[in-house]
Amino acid sequence: MKITRLLLLAVMPMMCLAVSAQEASCKRDFTPKKGDLTLAATVGYNSYASVTALPGTMANYEVAALSTDWSDKKLMVGFEAGWFFNDLWKLNLGGGLNFTNNPGYSAVPGTMDENASAEDNMGEIPGYRAVANAQTFSYNVFAGVDRYFKMKKVPNLMWYTGLRVGMAYAQNQTKYDEYESMGKSVGETWNLRGSLTMGVDYFVLPAMYVGAQIDPFSYTYNMTTYKPQEGLSNLDADSHNFSLLSAPTIKIGFKF
Repeated sequence: MKITRLLLLAVMPMMCLAVSAQEASCKRDFTPKKGDLTLAATVGYNSYASVTALPGTMANYEVAALSTDWSDKKLMVGFEAGWFFNDLWKLNLGGGLNFTNNPGYSAVPGTMDENASAEDNMGEIPGYRAVANAQTFSYNVFAGVDRYFKMKKVPNLMWYTGLRVGMAYAQNQTKYDEYESMGKSVGETWNLRGSLTMGVDYFVLPAMYVGAQIDPFSYTYNMTTYKPQEGLSNLDADSHNFSLLSAPTIKIGFKF
């Protein structure tokens, strides 16, 4: 709901600007030229990745590749930078990076006897398990190229088609400072994604535009790997995802 409200609050002023600038835009050409740069905020699908390491004290483990279906993911705010190396051709680049560190804490032993009855343990002190020393690292990056086409009947409105390729990676490590622990547990996942894309951009003002796009076809490969204990071999799973008419995205950007 917060993303939806943010989207509405962002789009409504742009629509008002579009209406107020419609008469002027019919007389002036705001479309990009060779050498122009663009920077846009996007609301839609981002090919991010996320994983959580498995506990290191289990007797048996199983794994499944993480979902890469765009409809399983939540809307995200991202960014997209572009460069018009020609009046009708644009290079695109976007992505993001995240790192989180959770300091660990040692266990605090108690006085309770697990084999004793509740009555015998009455008044005894429970033990506190250790807090895991954990690190999480993730990033996603994409690049692409778009071919623009002018629409003579609608000044400053251009549609485009293009290609996108991208990668997303995530790693999570945990280690408990207690005798039950079997060392560091690691989880990793990465996605490779390629897509055809189509969209429209309306250049409302000389330095501002709004747009929308969708991927007519996309393919994503995922590899998910877990190593729950040090010295064990990796436990792997992978998947192949094919999507049609996927990842609708709305953009609000500036042209320099």
